[in-house]
Amino acid sequence: MIFDGITEKIIKTSRLTISYLEAGDPHHQPLIMIHGNVSSNLFWYETIKAFADEYWIIAPDMRGYGKTEALPIDATRGLRDWSDDLKSLVEALKIKCPFHLIGWSMGGGIVMQYAIDNPSDLASMILINPISPYGFGGTKGENGIPCNSSFSGTGGGAVNPRFIELIAQRYRGEDDPNSPRMVLNQFYFKPPFRVSREREEILLDSMLSTKLGDAFYPGDYESCEEWPGFAPGKKGINNAFSPKYMNLSSIIDIVPKCPILWVRGSDDLIVSDTSFFCFGFLGKSGFVPGWPGDDLYPPQPMVTQTRYVLEQYKAKGGYYEEFVVEDAGHSPHIEKPHIFQQKVRSFLKVNS
Repeated sequence: MIFDGITEKIIKTSRLTISYLEAGDPHHQPLIMIHGNVSSNLFWYETIKAFADEYWIIAPDMRGYGKTEALPIDATRGLRDWSDDLKSLVEALKIKCPFHLIGWSMGGGIVMQYAIDNPSDLASMILINPISPYGFGGTKGENGIPCNSSFSGTGGGAVNPRFIELIAQRYRGEDDPNSPRMVLNQFYFKPPFRVSREREEILLDSMLSTKLGDAFYPGDYESCEEWPGFAPGKKGINNAFSPKYMNLSSIIDIVPKCPILWVRGSDDLIVSDTSFFCFGFLGKSGFVPGWPGDDLYPPQPMVTQTRYVLEQYKAKGGYYEEFVVEDAGHSPHIEKPHIFQQKVRSFLKVNS
């Protein structure tokens, strides 16, 4: 499949068969793009087109998404299944190091995990609205202290069952507030922004390609005594980024330390200090009964935690820059492409 100079390819690596988009000249410096949760590489179209003139672009579908081989995800390894998959792709394509690595949302966490595992591979990291280094939900304070020993309120049980049901039905309507189309336009983007109808259908296809089940999205879960009554299981996507299994704060100690550009939308409702997907914030806001209060289970300060870790990265000799895209939500690379692309291009030129 080829569209607008972007080619869809597949390759069998030492770990699995990966589908990826490719554009640009392979003699140019590589720029690898890692998508987020409930999406695929199709969310990178605008960014691929913008940078294919100067970089060799590789945008894989990660395990559990798109057209890549659907192998189970071992959540007890945190994000390492994806980091190891990415390393196998780099080796299979014989990608020359150092290369640039860009990750959006959960993909930002995968980028950080890859940097921890393979620091000398990278020329730079670009993190777009990345998941907190301390995982998603269930922690408090800038240094990510667990709210309790069960890590309750995180993992596979934290996803709205109606949303899962509608993905399973491949539902494309917008008369249900939990539908993938509504989640795309209410949470991935800041309303009233919408892409063209043709583009929206492609993004919806991307979301609906997410593999479902205990070993995929959202993963299994267990009951517990702590509010809100569930805890992470050991399989699947959302458990992998639960703070029970994921902690990327060791990125502050990697050597060498490549420069980091942290880009975030000013009005993100997903990765935020007041996230609508965090049980602490939902409980405090009255949406989940029985909330035990700020002392025991406050909203997770996700952005504050990311800044805290990156400041430590800087204190230990690294470089990072925080760039806020105003009037944008969770996807500034799509919502404000010109602002995003101008900033990233200048950052890449300095660090190539």
